[in-house]
Amino acid sequence: MGFEGDEELGTQVPGKAKIFSSFRYNSPLVQIILIGLVCFCCPGMFNALSGMGGGGQVDHTASNNALTALYTTFAIFGILGGGIYNILGPHLTLVAGCSTYVLYAGSFLYYNHYHHQAFAIVAGAVLGVGAGLLWAAQGAIMTSYPPADRKGTYISLFWSIFNLGGVIGGLIPFILNYHRSEATSVNDATYIGFMCFMAAGTLLSLAILPPSRVIRDDGTKCTNITYSNVSTESLEIIKLFFNWKMLLIVPAAWSSNFFYTYQFNNVNGALFNLRTRGLNNVFYWGAQMLGSVGIGQIMDFSCKSRRKRGFIGIGVVAFLGTAIWGGGLANQLKYSPGEKPDLDFKKSGSEFAGPFVLYFSFGLLDAMFQSMVYWVIGALADDSEILSRYTGFYKGIQSAGAAVAWQVDERKTPIMSQLIVNWALTTLSYPLLIVLVKLAVKDDNKAEEETTKQVAPSSAEPASAK
Repeated sequence: MGFEGDEELGTQVPGKAKIFSSFRYNSPLVQIILIGLVCFCCPGMFNALSGMGGGGQVDHTASNNALTALYTTFAIFGILGGGIYNILGPHLTLVAGCSTYVLYAGSFLYYNHYHHQAFAIVAGAVLGVGAGLLWAAQGAIMTSYPPADRKGTYISLFWSIFNLGGVIGGLIPFILNYHRSEATSVNDATYIGFMCFMAAGTLLSLAILPPSRVIRDDGTKCTNITYSNVSTESLEIIKLFFNWKMLLIVPAAWSSNFFYTYQFNNVNGALFNLRTRGLNNVFYWGAQMLGSVGIGQIMDFSCKSRRKRGFIGIGVVAFLGTAIWGGGLANQLKYSPGEKPDLDFKKSGSEFAGPFVLYFSFGLLDAMFQSMVYWVIGALADDSEILSRYTGFYKGIQSAGAAVAWQVDERKTPIMSQLIVNWALTTLSYPLLIVLVKLAVKDDNKAEEETTKQVAPSSAEPASAK
C-alpha cells in the first residue's frame, strides 16, 4: 500500500483560482450521481419488491425466510465488505454485488409458478453477500468523495436518486396489477420488470471510478491510498469491534433496518390490498427523497459549526421520530390482532387516509434517520479507506438487526410488541449519537486536510500505522 506525492494529489496552489468543474466525469458530484443510479436500479428495485409485503406474495413465509437468509449473510459481508472494497476496488466489488439482485428477483418469478421456497432462500443468502459488497462500496463513495462542508447535500442527492428507484419500482406493480384489485400475488411481468432494471444497474456499476482517480473541485484527490491487502484489512476490521465510536453507532445501526419488517409486512402488507400497496410504495420512497433533501440541508447549512449542525439534525430527527411512532401506535390501536382490512385507495375513502399518511411518514423518517447517521459517520474521517470500513460495519450491524426482525415477524410475534421494540430502539440511538458527535466530530477538518496534502512519497507508511 502506498501514498502518492504532492504533485499527483493535485493540491491547489495558494491563490490560484479553481479550475475544476463539478460536472467532470471524475468529479465527486458525477460519481455520486452514478452510484445513486446504480442503487436506483438494484437496491431501489429490491426495496420496491420488499415494500409490497411478502415480496408480492400473499403468504409471507417464503419472503420472510429469504430475507432472514439475506440479512444473515449481509451482516457478515457488510462488515467484511469495506475490506474487500479496499482490496478489489469499485469495479469488481460493485459488479459482483449488483448481479446478485437479479438472481433474487428471479427466484420470486420461479416461486410464482412452483411455490418452492428453497430457491428464494438460497437466492436471498447469495444476495446478502452481494449487498454487503455493494453497500460497503456505496458507503465509502458517498461519505468520502464530497467536500467536508457538503457531505449532507451529497448524501441527500444520493438518497434521492436511490429512492427514485423505489418510486419507479412501486409504479411497476401498481400499473401491472391495477385491474387486479382482488389479486393476491403480483404477476410475472412485475418480477421481469424488476430484473431488467437490476441487470442495467449491474452494467452501469462499471462506470464508477476508483477513489484515487476522483478529483475534488479544489484539485485534491479524494484519497491518497492506492492499495490495501488482506492482512491489513483483517486487522482493521477486527479493531472496529473495539472502536468506541463504532460501539456508539450500534443501536442506530441495529434499528435502521429492523423497522422495515413492521412497516412493510404489518402496515403496508397487512392493511392494504395488492394494487394499493404498490401505490403506497410510490409515496413511501418519494417521501424518502423529501426527507433526505430536508435533513441534508439541516446537516450542511443550519449553522456554521459542524458539531452544532450534528446536534440540530439529531434533535430534528428525534422529534419527528417520536411523533411518527406515536402516530403508528394510535393507528395500531384501531385494529384487532390479525385483522386484515384490505384497504383500497379508490374504494375505502377516509379509512384509507390515516394509514396511508402513516406509511408515507415512515418513509420520510427512514431517509432522515439513515441520512443523519451517514452524515455522522462521514464526519468521523475523510478518507475512503477508513470510511469504507466504518460504513461496512454500520451495514453489517444493520443487517444483523434486519435478520432478527424478519424472524421475529415469522414467529408471529404480536404486532404491538414489534411496534414498541422499534420505537424503543430508535429512541435509544439518539442520545448515543449526540455523545458521539460531542466527542468525535470536530468543527472543521482543516488539520486532516493539511495532513493529507503534506504527505510526501518519502514519508509513506502503511495505513494501519495512521
